[in-house]
Amino acid sequence: MKFYNRETELQILDSIRTSSESSSKMTFVVGRRRIGKTKLLLKSVENTKYIYFFIARKDERLLCAEFIEEVLNKLEIKIYGKIETFKELFEFLMNTSREMPFTLIIDEFQEFNRINPAIFSEMQKIWDLNKDSSKLNLILSGSVYSMMKKIFEHSKEPLFGRANERIHLKPFRVDSLKQLFSIKANCFKAKDFLSFYILTGGVAKYVEIFIDKNAFTLNKMLDIIFAENSIFIDEGKNILIEEFGKDYAVYFSILSLIASSKTSRSEIESVLVKNVGGYLDKLENEYMIIQKVKPFAAKDSGRIQKYYIEDNFLNFWFRFIYKYRSAVEIENFDYVKQIVKRDFDTFSGSFLEKYFIEKTILSKEYTSIGRYWEKGNQNEIDLIALNQKNKKILFAEVKINSKKASINALKEKSKNLLSIYKNFIPEYQIFSLDQM
Repeated sequence: MKFYNRETELQILDSIRTSSESSSKMTFVVGRRRIGKTKLLLKSVENTKYIYFFIARKDERLLCAEFIEEVLNKLEIKIYGKIETFKELFEFLMNTSREMPFTLIIDEFQEFNRINPAIFSEMQKIWDLNKDSSKLNLILSGSVYSMMKKIFEHSKEPLFGRANERIHLKPFRVDSLKQLFSIKANCFKAKDFLSFYILTGGVAKYVEIFIDKNAFTLNKMLDIIFAENSIFIDEGKNILIEEFGKDYAVYFSILSLIASSKTSRSEIESVLVKNVGGYLDKLENEYMIIQKVKPFAAKDSGRIQKYYIEDNFLNFWFRFIYKYRSAVEIENFDYVKQIVKRDFDTFSGSFLEKYFIEKTILSKEYTSIGRYWEKGNQNEIDLIALNQKNKKILFAEVKINSKKASINALKEKSKNLLSIYKNFIPEYQIFSLDQM
């Protein structure tokens, strides 16, 4: 599949590789599972000299034996003497790069923490001693965000400050996703595209699966998700349990509630009957899974703030797969699919809002964009966009069916905000499926 929306990353990686031909460069790449990190990295080194290591959870000596085979095959060199530790292998590779510049990709790099945590400090010493005289393009990739962030960005860790570049690989943007859907589906139907946007979230692997199976309607996509041996069934657990560790049950409960529209801290605590402030903080700042949203223009909204799951598919997974896991466990998929179809129009409303917020951001026409509501969820406005330079403010209502929205009602809800932005020219819009 073509690398839609990846041109920028490919240019960055090519520039780093060129620069490494003078002196070694270290890049760390982070992104959730299935986002397409490995494909991107291998694409970036096509037609160049490179070696690729995948860190599986096995004995260090066994790993090194596999890696040596890769080195012999790709670099076409001889190794004299025994190499049984990664420290020895890494030192050998850095020395080799003095005369033969090449790229070394280490995938799932954070797994060294389970195999031998001393590897990080050993690499740091070898790197510091050899980086200026060697020509290694070192790319370290990982999917456990919190661990990768700790390895490279915590000041007490040995590799802190060593990386020359950091790439956080994100899902396809909405414009690229729409372009891809239109081409592959041979036509554009807004309701089908909204389902595609929700269920893939722009994650490369999910996009690829639906395209390969020619699944461009909600029914076809649900048939793939709810099937025997489907990768989607255990996806939430596979992605997040390692991040959360022993506290995963509490985190899963919080995320399930957020996905079911319990988006305020007070609503979550009323169900779980416990203080969740610390969990919410980690979900937002350490794991980067939720986003805290305050009302537009709010200086100190306190507990008025709301929380949303950033990842579209994880939102769906917690709302329908995790919530109905008893039925899923016994493979009563038809039952769960019926619930999805029954609730999907209501569930998809917030994603249509998210879509138009992302689309408005991409327009580059505004200096700030957000949502608005008042105490008790009064006067909710789905999208507000401010242009400070031209003194314009956009108020938008987002509805699946535009007939259910009213410009007059929108004007009424915007009165309090307009009293703050007195010198701004207001614009009122209704966004629906027709504007996708």
